[in-house]
Amino acid sequence: MNRIGPELQGSEGLLAVLRQQFATPLPARIGVAVSGGSDSLALLHLLEECFRDDPVELMVATVDHGLRSASRQEAELVAELAQELGLRHQLLTWEDGPRATGNLQDQARRARYDLLTDWARQNGIPVLALGHTADDQAETVLMRLMRASGVTGLAGIPTRRTQDGVSLLRPILSLRRAELRGYLEARGCAWVEDPSNEDTRFDRVKTRQVLGVLEELGLSVEALSTVAQNMGKANTALGWYAFLAARDMVQVKVGAVVLDLRKFRILPDETAHRLMMQALLWISGGQYPPRRQAMMAAVATAQRGGSTTLSGCRILCHRGSIWICRESVSVQKTASSAGEIWDRRWRIFAGKLDACEIRALGAEGLQHCPDWRDQGCPAAVLEVTPALWRKGELIAAPLAGLANGCVAEPINSAEEFFASLLSH
Repeated sequence: MNRIGPELQGSEGLLAVLRQQFATPLPARIGVAVSGGSDSLALLHLLEECFRDDPVELMVATVDHGLRSASRQEAELVAELAQELGLRHQLLTWEDGPRATGNLQDQARRARYDLLTDWARQNGIPVLALGHTADDQAETVLMRLMRASGVTGLAGIPTRRTQDGVSLLRPILSLRRAELRGYLEARGCAWVEDPSNEDTRFDRVKTRQVLGVLEELGLSVEALSTVAQNMGKANTALGWYAFLAARDMVQVKVGAVVLDLRKFRILPDETAHRLMMQALLWISGGQYPPRRQAMMAAVATAQRGGSTTLSGCRILCHRGSIWICRESVSVQKTASSAGEIWDRRWRIFAGKLDACEIRALGAEGLQHCPDWRDQGCPAAVLEVTPALWRKGELIAAPLAGLANGCVAEPINSAEEFFASLLSH
């Protein structure tokens, strides 16, 4: 992890660390997610100072979750600051709001990333800078230690990852919050203090308080951040071996990931876990993997030749192979028109049947496909593939041997599945 030594203290040192995180040539546009807190505000000022003389346009976005009465005013303050710096700003609102049940912070985080990546794509922004710091990294590692996470979890927050085609970059992940606040104070810049950062109902707040005690015992932010860096290297190496194993034993058929059961049974535990986890993420389109205990149970079930469901997917064994496909309940209410993407995974070319509705084939529809067994797939796999319906009548099921002039193509290729093993 790049750290600032005594010779790099101050603005010049911070700028040097920041600039190292950006590849050359620089993108024409860089997005910056700014909440108004000290971390993201320091990031904005540093980026503006760093690229002031470069042909790079900085664009700023603030997400208003609507969870606090002051959130809109805080977002408007960020907009005013961006205007003072001569930067374009957009306020993004979480219109749907949180569900009544579930983890509120997790819901807000997912909504924030969805809003930000949508904004970035709409504005032609390939790189979105986020203001996570070494303090955030240490808190994340400590929380995952408490959950008995494996290598991937202990790798913590990645410096870079891709979501929906946008590169998410955390260029100040090696810097301490105190350093960034010192930078802001030297510039005479105030920041917003989010009262939820003191709300001990949230696990991260409690972890932050525990971390203060642990630092006195020598378990410092720097030490935990180094753990994340070391685990990140191990994670990369394990990802490579999972990729090689997948090349040897995995196929993608009719949108399902198919593993050779015999070979899967003799894989090292960590490799089997990674293959199963990535198959579930790839099939479901999810951003976050299931909890480790649930994953371990799913792997064990598959190795025994059993069947189970997890993360909107079904895992079943059939004729010496493990098939991982969509769970029927996850797609039974999903519908779209011809020409639209179905279930975020399929594009249908309907030809003359473009007046039809696209829905899952289902068990009933499969009964009207006399040649479905010729496809060499379990019935449960074909039942969750797209089919064309008109007024309750099956018109075509292109993946179940009833094409009727239609074609179904996956949005993501098999090669993208293999590549995903190297990027997580």
